[in-house]
Amino acid sequence: MTTWHDFLLREGKVPDWPYPVNYDTGQEIEGDVLVVGGGIAGCWAAISAARCGARVILVEKGDTIRSGAGGPGCDHYCDIPTNPLSKVDPDEWAREMTGPYTNGIGTQIQCREGYDTLLEYEQMGAKIRDDKDEYLGVEGRDEKTKFLVSPRQNKDHCRNTVLRVWGSTFKPALKKECKRLGVRIFDRVMVTGLLNEHGIPGNRVVGAVGFNNRTGEFLVFKAKATILCTAGNHSLYVLNTELSGYNSFRSRTMTGDGFAMAWRAGAELTLMETTGPLVLGLGFRHTWYGGAGDASYENVQLVDANGKKLPIPTQGWRDGSMPDAFLRLLPTIREGVLKGEYALPFYGDFPAMPPEEQRATWYMMLREESTSRIIVDTYSAAGFDPAKHQLMSYQLLEGDSPKQWRVPGRGGVLVDWNLRTSLEGLYAAGEQMFAARDHSFCAATGRYAGRKAAAYAKEAAEPVISAEQVAKEKKRIYAPVKRSSGIEWKELHAGIGRAMQYFCSEYLTDSLLRLGLQTLEEIEEEYVPKLYALDPHKLMRSLEDLSLLTHAKIIIHASLARKASSKLLDFYRIDYPEVDPQEWNKYIVIKNENEKVVTRMLPQYFWGDMKKNYEAHNQDYQGVYRGK
Repeated sequence: MTTWHDFLLREGKVPDWPYPVNYDTGQEIEGDVLVVGGGIAGCWAAISAARCGARVILVEKGDTIRSGAGGPGCDHYCDIPTNPLSKVDPDEWAREMTGPYTNGIGTQIQCREGYDTLLEYEQMGAKIRDDKDEYLGVEGRDEKTKFLVSPRQNKDHCRNTVLRVWGSTFKPALKKECKRLGVRIFDRVMVTGLLNEHGIPGNRVVGAVGFNNRTGEFLVFKAKATILCTAGNHSLYVLNTELSGYNSFRSRTMTGDGFAMAWRAGAELTLMETTGPLVLGLGFRHTWYGGAGDASYENVQLVDANGKKLPIPTQGWRDGSMPDAFLRLLPTIREGVLKGEYALPFYGDFPAMPPEEQRATWYMMLREESTSRIIVDTYSAAGFDPAKHQLMSYQLLEGDSPKQWRVPGRGGVLVDWNLRTSLEGLYAAGEQMFAARDHSFCAATGRYAGRKAAAYAKEAAEPVISAEQVAKEKKRIYAPVKRSSGIEWKELHAGIGRAMQYFCSEYLTDSLLRLGLQTLEEIEEEYVPKLYALDPHKLMRSLEDLSLLTHAKIIIHASLARKASSKLLDFYRIDYPEVDPQEWNKYIVIKNENEKVVTRMLPQYFWGDMKKNYEAHNQDYQGVYRGK
């Protein structure tokens, strides 16, 4: 394999940009439904809208065939209680999963429609069951359906709501179906801004603008309905391109673009104050996938250096069926190490597993997840054999990441039971919404949003785009390519991340947050005007930085608005130490109104009766829901 370093040594120079650059050219594309983001939610939204008869445009910053957090694959399809092996009622399961600061709307949709969505994956050609009998004898395999029930659930109270799947087959099937349905796909196009009717933020959304990140071409998209599906932001706090290549195991394109676009357009967002620890390696330590002990290693027993079993469930601390099990046991394990009861290092004991379980975990589960597929292939090429070798666990050896290395948490766009945002014509799905969940959540809500947006588009008036707003956004987009010196995107990204580490991480006070806001505003005023890009790719990276900057400011504004600490949100204010006082057990909703920050509060469980509201908004839905 030729590396970039090898290429430079051979050629002796950085190659010229391989595509024709046409910053001054452009086109306008018109449709009924515009989908921004071609990940799992975006593809499903496009497919669903197209099946409803809408003319659909799908715009993706990468290549739709593998783009998004779920593009490389997934190993579990979670919380689908209408599957034939389920032992629970879907409405009861949705209520059980919906606690404080969750998304009851999306969760109800997932529980009612997730299995329908999975079956449609299969109809498109994706693989969801062991139809070739490769894993006979594996725990959880059902002979009649050929489904593999995940062993990640508490075995003493197994409810069969999670299935193992061949998720690497999903994204190609989605793109193929989009093309079959006539969805117009614009790959390698970064959408930078939403368009409001008459160019006034807060008005109906009538489309978006963006540019091709290879040719630089400017594009205007005009649509009756727009669905935001650009997912979250795993890039805000830390940048390390030298040691690790990047700072996230999620899609490289997830840089908060949707949050920034929604904010500038005047949409409401909530839970934006939440952040969490960054559990990735960044080149300084392993990701949790790098060694046995979490995720798809769910049924691999951990042992110490002498073969002594550890009382740690490898997957439980991330699975709702065994809440906080890992975190509760970790201090006990550490104490045992210090007393000599356990010997480091720890290992995942693959050879102790039955052969069929070894194969299912190593060759199926781990190869169907995203980053773990790379790890399995790399380790296997180096000679690792699960029948012979234990796999080292790095969790206790490396400890936790520094507390200032964080990642934005549960924040997202506020939606109603139609997945419509606070703006007419604008919908959201997947991780673009507040308190989003996993792959099946994104698939089900994308599918749902597509049909709702298509229904709206059938009745909506023709959109009218403001030429002035388009011209203003075009000027903003291309400002960096008008310069040939100054600062580049890496410098700006690193500066934004460092400001967030200093002023909006573990320690939160009013004065620190305001200092952080002041620092970000100084960056915006002094350094953004110096940002330059020498090609369309670097222009994309530069505009991602501007999304990061906007997202960072939203987080700080929301943090200032929550004047209380919250264990439920992992949010602690030094100057407001009372934890979860009753009057603050509410959602803080935030929006940009005439360049001023406006906030309001919503009560817990503001979505009302989940079953009744779902059914009231979906009387025409004809899925394969089997009921109970």
